[in-house]
Amino acid sequence: MRNRIVILMAVAVLMITACKRRPEQDKNVIDKPNIEIKDGKLSPEALWSFGRIGEVSVSPDGKKVLYTLTYYSISENKGNAEIYTMNIDGSDVQRLTTTASSEWNVIWNPKGDKIGFIYADENGVNIYEMNPDGTGRKAISDLKEGDLEGFSYSPDGTKVVYVRAVPKQDKFAKLKEGLDKTTGRINDDLAYRHWDNWVDAIPQPFIADFDGKKIGEGKNILENTEFESPMRPWGGMEQITWSPDSKSIAYTCRKKVGKEYAFSTNSDIYLYRLEDNTTINLSEGMMGYDQNPVFSNNGKMIAWESMERDGYEADKLRLMVHNFESGKTEYYTPDFDQNVGGLKFSNDDMWIYFISDYHAVDNIYKINIADKSIKQITSGVHDYTSVDFAADGKLIGQKMSMSHPNEIWVVDEASKEEKKISACNDDLMAKIKWGKVEERWLKATDGKDLHTWVIYPPDFDSTKKYPTLLYCEGGPQSTVSQFWSYRWNFQIMAAHGYIVVAPNRRGLPGFGQEWNEQISGDYGGQCMRDYFTAIDELSKESYVDKDRLGAVGASFGGYSVYWLAGHHDKRFKCFIAHNGMFNLEQQYLETEEMWFVNWDLGGAYWEKDNKTAQKSYANSPHLFVDKWDTPLMVIHSEFDFRIVASQGMAAYNAAVIRGIPARYLYFPDETHWVLKPQNGVLWQRNFFDWLDMWLKK
Repeated sequence: MRNRIVILMAVAVLMITACKRRPEQDKNVIDKPNIEIKDGKLSPEALWSFGRIGEVSVSPDGKKVLYTLTYYSISENKGNAEIYTMNIDGSDVQRLTTTASSEWNVIWNPKGDKIGFIYADENGVNIYEMNPDGTGRKAISDLKEGDLEGFSYSPDGTKVVYVRAVPKQDKFAKLKEGLDKTTGRINDDLAYRHWDNWVDAIPQPFIADFDGKKIGEGKNILENTEFESPMRPWGGMEQITWSPDSKSIAYTCRKKVGKEYAFSTNSDIYLYRLEDNTTINLSEGMMGYDQNPVFSNNGKMIAWESMERDGYEADKLRLMVHNFESGKTEYYTPDFDQNVGGLKFSNDDMWIYFISDYHAVDNIYKINIADKSIKQITSGVHDYTSVDFAADGKLIGQKMSMSHPNEIWVVDEASKEEKKISACNDDLMAKIKWGKVEERWLKATDGKDLHTWVIYPPDFDSTKKYPTLLYCEGGPQSTVSQFWSYRWNFQIMAAHGYIVVAPNRRGLPGFGQEWNEQISGDYGGQCMRDYFTAIDELSKESYVDKDRLGAVGASFGGYSVYWLAGHHDKRFKCFIAHNGMFNLEQQYLETEEMWFVNWDLGGAYWEKDNKTAQKSYANSPHLFVDKWDTPLMVIHSEFDFRIVASQGMAAYNAAVIRGIPARYLYFPDETHWVLKPQNGVLWQRNFFDWLDMWLKK
């Protein structure tokens, strides 16, 4: 289920974490870097110079856009987000903050006369407000305990809901008495770590009164539990929403702990009523992920994203609508073989707008409440990541592509015209030469059509031969769409003289649920044949140098690289694997989201009568090391709890013992991603140094 939106969220998480740990004691304000571009080439340093648009919020009157813009400093090894506003036509851009620490969770209050945000000051992390012109900045909370993770106003403005990390009760405190310097951790259940953090605290929602000046004491609606809301690791305030009458809160929660939590994806939508402190489960009996509730404007309906099956994190994202008057919940998209996300009721409650992926692009759609008819609003080679409503019937969305970072766009639904209204990176974009991105459809080994992106170097000359990279996607179920990445960036690969072949192999959404599901239990099967199809077909082109092919990828893409290393029949001249699965038996016991390995691998390796599981483990890359004969670079990070660092160490050690040229890049302070600027630059430098060493001889 992990897609490019998750990547963007990972960057946001880094920024938020930095904000929490770094109050206004840093005096250097990070602003737009002044970077020199040589010969129009996109460099690692240039890639980290792009401004990154974060949160976008449309004012209640639909006339203003509020957003954050983050710049990074390589020398200081950190980033900083500031707050901006502009009119919905892109005019009158105003910078509202100039601070050394980031502002985040930036939203309008219900009247539109204040801007709320979270900021780390000398007293801790607190909720602030200021006027729409940036004046009158002041803290409206005094939360001295627990990390503040998000907040929102009630529609009537008299309350807020905020999320704090509540420390878990230490069951073993007595064993630690008198040992104030011990670093030992004691656990007696699963789910003690998740993605990149030890689970020492639980995010939970608090409801508090707000008199317009100060937020009162909050009531924890999950008090005396260890249930998360929002759900870690990626959930934010989109998982908690107010009813239009301000009398209820709908929230997402998986009310499980320990082993039960680790094996299940069964989250639900709960409705908490403030007047009597009662809670009801709106998705009772629905066994998969239910998340991200949104109310209709009249309060008569609530919609959410829903997966059908427990334990399957890449199930189809369905649209569910609950009618409060009838008490019935209806599945609205049974005949729509695509995912839905980013739900938004139209102002008249006649439509629900959403984002959906189809054939490796993400566009804006809407569905009619009355007859369930679906209309596609936008089209083109791009990814929309959000949709909201502006004045005059226009839409506001964020859009990116492989050739352009996220910017804010306005969409005229009637004319289908799309206009970019932010210009955060126009000057830098103009200095860089961009490679052509081409869409190809190939015939897979089973006769089905295989979608593939091909990215060419700038100033491409078809009479020349180029070294070529096969890009192996992670997820495993995450589309190779028109995403813009600050690490796995295809344009920077092209700028270094490489053709990039990026297939949407079996096991990726956007091509129907059957295509998406095929990969589960078949890791070494059709998905790998799809990879061979993509690189073999492109190798027929005269400009692809078949003697200079490489394969690269991360996560499941890293697994793919390790597997290809033992099966490629000398196609490739070098490999790069980042945070990949090497030994699947160890992966089953080392990872933390047990539902994933249970579903995708089919079960535990000791289940000898489980044919699916045994097939999966028989395709573990570590079993084919005897066939390795190609230079390999391994990259891994210590705080990757999804695929732990020992997987990368084992793969690297195996290569060295085999006498294969190898390099190991290890980050002791990174996670499943590489998010710190200097580490990011080092990653890129090693990436191209290794490729150039073996593919540009």
